[in-house]
Amino acid sequence: MQLDATRAVANISQKLSHLSVAQSECTIYRVHRHLRNVNDKAYEPEVIAIGPYHRDKDNLKMMEDHKLRYLHLLLQRKNENIEKYVSAIRPLEPQARKCYAETVSLSAADFIEMLVLDGCFIIDLVRKSNMPYLRERNDPIFHMDWIMNSLQRDLMLFENQVPFFVLCELFDLIEVPGRHSRLIHLLLSFFNNLYPGKVYRPSRGWSSNEIKHLLDLIHRNWRPSFDWLDVSKNGENSKKRWRFVNRATCFREANVSKNGEDGTKRWRFINCATWLREANVKFARRDEVTLFNVRFKNGTIFLAPLTIEDRTDSFFRNLIAYEQYFQDTEFSFVTDYVKFLDCLIDSSRDVQILCRCGIIDNWLGDDEVVADMFNKLTDSVTGPGSRFVYAKIFDSVNEHCNKRSNRWMAKLRRNYLNSPWAIISILVAVVLVLLTIAQTVFSALQVL
Repeated sequence: MQLDATRAVANISQKLSHLSVAQSECTIYRVHRHLRNVNDKAYEPEVIAIGPYHRDKDNLKMMEDHKLRYLHLLLQRKNENIEKYVSAIRPLEPQARKCYAETVSLSAADFIEMLVLDGCFIIDLVRKSNMPYLRERNDPIFHMDWIMNSLQRDLMLFENQVPFFVLCELFDLIEVPGRHSRLIHLLLSFFNNLYPGKVYRPSRGWSSNEIKHLLDLIHRNWRPSFDWLDVSKNGENSKKRWRFVNRATCFREANVSKNGEDGTKRWRFINCATWLREANVKFARRDEVTLFNVRFKNGTIFLAPLTIEDRTDSFFRNLIAYEQYFQDTEFSFVTDYVKFLDCLIDSSRDVQILCRCGIIDNWLGDDEVVADMFNKLTDSVTGPGSRFVYAKIFDSVNEHCNKRSNRWMAKLRRNYLNSPWAIISILVAVVLVLLTIAQTVFSALQVL
């Protein structure tokens, strides 16, 4: 028995000695199975592997030659050798390795090689995108739109990242040292047309040390000001119990007060756009604000325009995955916005309503595909959390819909005005009633 205990102690001690990665240092994860099972392809790169998680996949080998070619041309332009870049990255190898949540089996030499090739490719790609004179005449990346579209998508994937401090170190060698604000500018310009809606762009003043990787940069750049929210900066809502209602009218209750105290006020998710319109809720487009700045005023929900294209599903899914792993961010604003749209969109009819109002610009063409996308985007996603961005708007919309006149109007439209023939039938009936009344009045006047 003593021998078994001794062996157990030795085994555990050996495993603990190899546990070198502290959880707080991890910034790059593999997306967990629950999210992947909903749409695995949304997290998989199409043309390029960045970092260790996807580097051995056969369908991504083509871009490895492009990475080498870009590095070769870069060294030629600057009349430098590769030793300078390897020497700069070698001291960062242990720190960079700790950024990956899974153990990376690459040797130190292979890991450094990966960081140099991937980092130099990203930096030279965004520089060439911003400065066309740097491009090679026959560079296929800039001659084929599909490659550029796939690169923009792949470089923001949650699993397809290298630490941002590696990019900063390489940028110091390629351009002027310390000008990391310029690197940020080049990167954001490169990703600009990937965003499906307007981006909030005040004076940022970020420190490059705060940025984890490219997906984190995209998330930071899209974060709205939240000036319009009735939520305190620390997310301390009044004590509430939120009632979540799905489309099958199944209820589940969740305590969301910051300290876990039970509250008394309840609120419900809003219904779909078709139902809301029947209850005298209107929809209007706002062009001057970001996607997340939703307003409800005088019975109208104001939303910023949203463009839906092939990359939108993957874009939202990876940002939602990021928020699932880093919930210490000020608000999970992407997850909350998608949940808001998931409430509004139940079927293709709801998509049509939002398209007619100019809120959704559907590049996919099929309204049913868009509805299906939003109905699945928040599957297996935790939330909304205790700082749900649209809680007050939901309360206001539901209060509006619960007014007696609006409830009556909703029932009237749903039961009697739900088709053109029903409307025509009611109009004919009204005309007949009016004619009957008129005839009765004339008959009474003739008697008199």
